[in-house]
Amino acid sequence: MHAATAVALGLAAASTTLTNIAYLREHDAAAELPVLSMRRPLHSARLLLEDRSWLLGFVLETVGFLLYAAALALASLALVQSIAAGGIGVLAFVAARIAGRRLGGREWAGVVVSVLGLAALGVSLAGGSGGGGTGSTLDIFVWLGATAFAALVVLALGRRGNRAVASGLAGGLFFSIGDISTKVATEGGVRVGFLVTLVLGYVLGTSLLQIGYQAGDAVTVAGLATLLTNALPIAAGTVVLGEAVPHGALGVLRIVAFVAVTLGAVLLASPRAAPKQPPSPRPADTS
Repeated sequence: MHAATAVALGLAAASTTLTNIAYLREHDAAAELPVLSMRRPLHSARLLLEDRSWLLGFVLETVGFLLYAAALALASLALVQSIAAGGIGVLAFVAARIAGRRLGGREWAGVVVSVLGLAALGVSLAGGSGGGGTGSTLDIFVWLGATAFAALVVLALGRRGNRAVASGLAGGLFFSIGDISTKVATEGGVRVGFLVTLVLGYVLGTSLLQIGYQAGDAVTVAGLATLLTNALPIAAGTVVLGEAVPHGALGVLRIVAFVAVTLGAVLLASPRAAPKQPPSPRPADTS
């Protein structure tokens, strides 16, 4: 394994740990706030930014993103994203500890599958892993545009369904736009222009997660978001950016690893029913 790859793996692991801890803090804070809405963005942003607990979670998430961006500058998108996919295991474990409950059989299966996938990924690194390909700018725009359209469709369908699930799925789709844009922007040159889609993806993704947190638990909302946030960039790394996969047995092992961490996320992101009596939101500040 190259030194740069080893450093990238460490940065990615630290990033996903901080990010998932941040999700828990943001969930607990957002759940107690007055109703947030995309139709009142400035009002909702004010409510969030004035809450110290949520703000601390957001700072942790920002630090996690900076570590993630540093990792992407050293390794391929699919590789870094696979490490990040294991973060949902951290989320499930910490959330269960805070709630004072045990993980269920499906959740433990998700944790085990994710860990095995990460182990397989580590073994496959004997085949090397560079910074990844670059891909066609047009292909990247088409991928990002299709992802944004899918997010809008999910939100439209979610108006009559489960708001927590719809917000988590749409938030994950927008986050994946931000993640792919981050990788492309690190290439420099004219591709720094992808900072626009980076900002839009993360702002919309973060906003939708806060709305979802008010309708469901952290593992459901952030879990579904994490699933798409990792699965789509892993696929984009190979399909759009042309990132190479090792030949032979190591190549097969790496593909199995990608599938395993994604499957682990699916098992852990199983939607749960919202509590029958959610905590009453704090009254809005009328000052």
